[in-house]
Amino acid sequence: MVTEELPEELGDDEPRRVHPLTILIWFLKKAPQNVVGLPAIIGFTSGRGFGWILLAAGVVGALSLVWTWVNWRRFTYAVTPHELVIERGILSRTRRSIPLERIQDVGIEQGPLSRIFGLAEVRVETGGGEKDEAVLDSVSLSEAARLRGALRGAPVRRATVGLDDNGDVLPEEDALSEVFAMSPQRVLLLGLFSFSLVWIAALAGAIQFIGDAMGFGWDEATDLWRTARGEVGNRLNYSTGFGLFGVVVLLGVITGIGRTVLRDWNFTLRAGIGRFRRTRGLLTRSEVVVAMRRIQLALVQRGPLRGALGWNTLSFQTLGGSNDPSGRQVMAPLARDHEVAAIIDRAGLPPFERLPLRRVAPGHVVRAALTAMPVPVAVVAGALLLTPLAWLGLAVAVPMVAIALLQRSFHRYAVRESSLQVMRGVLLQNDWIVPVENIQVVTLSETLLQRLLGLVTVRVDTAGAGVGATPAVVDLVAEDARALARDLAGRIT
Repeated sequence: MVTEELPEELGDDEPRRVHPLTILIWFLKKAPQNVVGLPAIIGFTSGRGFGWILLAAGVVGALSLVWTWVNWRRFTYAVTPHELVIERGILSRTRRSIPLERIQDVGIEQGPLSRIFGLAEVRVETGGGEKDEAVLDSVSLSEAARLRGALRGAPVRRATVGLDDNGDVLPEEDALSEVFAMSPQRVLLLGLFSFSLVWIAALAGAIQFIGDAMGFGWDEATDLWRTARGEVGNRLNYSTGFGLFGVVVLLGVITGIGRTVLRDWNFTLRAGIGRFRRTRGLLTRSEVVVAMRRIQLALVQRGPLRGALGWNTLSFQTLGGSNDPSGRQVMAPLARDHEVAAIIDRAGLPPFERLPLRRVAPGHVVRAALTAMPVPVAVVAGALLLTPLAWLGLAVAVPMVAIALLQRSFHRYAVRESSLQVMRGVLLQNDWIVPVENIQVVTLSETLLQRLLGLVTVRVDTAGAGVGATPAVVDLVAEDARALARDLAGRIT
């Protein structure tokens, strides 16, 4: 392990610049944008020889490099005793001040270029939004650790910083122990569960773009197919169709595995005094520190297949949020029940208990069924204008109604000694553990259909929540809903 000593003073409020090699990193990141202008250069220098093309490209590259250098010179940051100050801009100068008391988390990330040059990107999160409040790209590993200590209010003099075999930034003063890790086999298994057909949409978009550029679009392709079908149609059979379907599925599996390996390779969760540290990634290595006191709730999720095989995903919603629109940090992408329970216990949260949970009102089944029916019925009704066989599409409504009828069996809740616990979902099952002390707002709401059925939804909000599923208790009898709201409101300190 290579070590590097930090400066003694962490409270140095003199403006600093990011590492000089950042100029090269920024320049390389902008290279694709410069390549886009290459056709214009070729057109401008057409007829003047290849040397003029190289000269024009060199001038553009030099100007881009100078502009990048000026941007680097004009970007400064400083950590004062009370705030992080970032100044940037060439023609228009901006100065941003972030009070240290607002900073919730400080993450360190190493992309492919940063890892080559031994640098890191520092991301500062606050509770004020879903995106990072500030990004310092790029600084040395020792400076990244210094900033993390200073911004999180934990200055350590003469600390030693090193890299482990995976390139993780590991201050030696932190006595961290491993609480969860993903083996290569488990990462590949997660990739199999993450079947994706996103590539099909990307391929269709690429074909459309290329077709527009070449004057050969879907209409021309359809005409070509109709012409060729008469010649080779007799060679096509059901086995060919199944073969094409198999290719689509195979590409979806490969895409899911590839995305998962790039994101979660060597996923490791360590815990120390009052904090978790998560590292993951193949090409881009990211490190996130999650303070236990900032954890607002825990969410355990199970898909239909992985749930049947005993696998779970554990996420924590934190006060600082995250880059994920849901505002949650994934702490265990694929874990067994006992592994999830160990992490929850280490975080100081109560365990999830299914036995005391109560079902919601019977009207939940009626409302869910009535809500599920209109969309397929409307689609089939519209399709009937085109073909009388469209009524067969009503078969699609059968599984939707079946799921609606099962929802009440999977939607339960209870207020335990120190937490609200909610489970909900049929295909995607969600289990929430919400410490009562973290609840900010309790809201009673009812739609028109709920009002007709005498049902009410109890919604609870915590700090740091983004979009996505929330631990709401849906469709309670009005009296039970008001009693639950009073109970929760009375426990809020």
